[in-house]
Amino acid sequence: MTDALYESTIHSLPLIHKGKVRDIYAVDDKRMLIVTSDRLSAFDVIMPTPIPGKGKVLTAVADFWFRKLADILPNQLTGDAPESVVTPDERPQVAGRAIVVKRLKALPVEAIVRGYLVGSGWADYQKTGSVCGISLPAGLKQAAKLPQPLFTPSTKAALGAHDENIDFAQCAELLGGDLAARVRDAAIALYQAAAEYALTRGIIIADTKFEFGLDENGTLTLIDEVLTPDSSRFWPLDQYQIGGNPPSFDKQYVRDWLTQSGWNKQAPGPELPAEVVARTAEKYEEARRRLID
Repeated sequence: MTDALYESTIHSLPLIHKGKVRDIYAVDDKRMLIVTSDRLSAFDVIMPTPIPGKGKVLTAVADFWFRKLADILPNQLTGDAPESVVTPDERPQVAGRAIVVKRLKALPVEAIVRGYLVGSGWADYQKTGSVCGISLPAGLKQAAKLPQPLFTPSTKAALGAHDENIDFAQCAELLGGDLAARVRDAAIALYQAAAEYALTRGIIIADTKFEFGLDENGTLTLIDEVLTPDSSRFWPLDQYQIGGNPPSFDKQYVRDWLTQSGWNKQAPGPELPAEVVARTAEKYEEARRRLID
């Protein structure tokens, strides 16, 4: 186990924002430094126990996807080394877990794409026969592959609040019809390309979340993280079965433990046992190994 970084302390750059997992610093008026910590968030609450190595796994996986999908959509990467924008004594904090990105105008929606019927989508379908207002055929089972990937956007909530699912019409109200359509089409194209590749590595991407921004020319750009175990539901292909919730290479393991622990899903979160921390770290690392190695 590597030492965990719960919180970065980059004093040479101004802190812009501290998210659930990422700490964002200003480099200059065109660039930002994003440091991915080992914090873990579940049910919109940051757990007090870090997962050692998690930030490095997330950074490696996201960097892999940014480069692999660059022919579909431009992304936020500048190519600048994180070590070049901090002081020598701060370099250990950024090594392997940080990126230097373009400063872009982030769009106020999360672009969720669902390829399989699971999670809140499954709960919605059981009640209404649809997912986020999109009607589906009757008789589908849990974890079934959907006839086609669904774009089900949500609002981006403030820290500690819950995101809210919205339909495409509401998304178009927020972004404008043309931009909403561009976001939808890009998200589905990115998901389909990634899901197709992941299958060759023994992973099903059941669903995922993308975030987008605009540059000064209005170019739609992929930002934040992409197709990581934090933002996606990864299933091992060889253990996939319709009719139940397959095991996963993501934080669903922690969510399941938290649910069974009796925690009320309100802050503060409980300390995680060493076994849960170790098992979660293993799941993240296995996702990285399967996708990249």
